[in-house]
Formats: sequence, C-alpha cells, structure tokens
Amino acid sequence: MALEKVITYDYEIRKKYKFIQERERTAIVEDGKEISYSYKRRILAPDADVSGESDEIKGMASALWTDEVKAAYAAKQAE
Repeated sequence: MALEKVITYDYEIRKKYKFIQERERTAIVEDGKEISYSYKRRILAPDADVSGESDEIKGMASALWTDEVKAAYAAKQAE
C-alpha cells in the first residue's frame, strides 16, 4: 500500500490583459489508483513579479505581457 502525491498544473490565459490562471491539481494515488484529488487556483496579473516563478510561467509572462498589455493594464488600474 504505497501512497504517492502527484501534482500537475494547467494554465489558462484570460481576458484582454492576459491574466495567467494557474490550476494546481494534487492527486493522492494508492497502488496506481487515484483515491483523492484537490484543486488550488491562482491568478497572475500583468504587474506581477514572476522572477521567483517556474520557467514555464516566466515564458508565458514574457510572451504575453507585452509593453502594450502592461501599459493598458496600468492605465485601467489607475482609473
């Protein structure tokens, strides 16, 4: 009866400001059969500091959060 914790990630890009939505799925597997799972979500906005994030998130942020997107988001936040 070996228990294993398996964590996977899914990403969605949302709205015109290119929010990165991360969904973490944690599954508990016993002898190859999943017995439980849970989800945790978080959202990263264009003004987020991603320096401590995974290379995957850094790559998405770099590709999606252009100077135009960042400026538009900052202008919207200033309203």
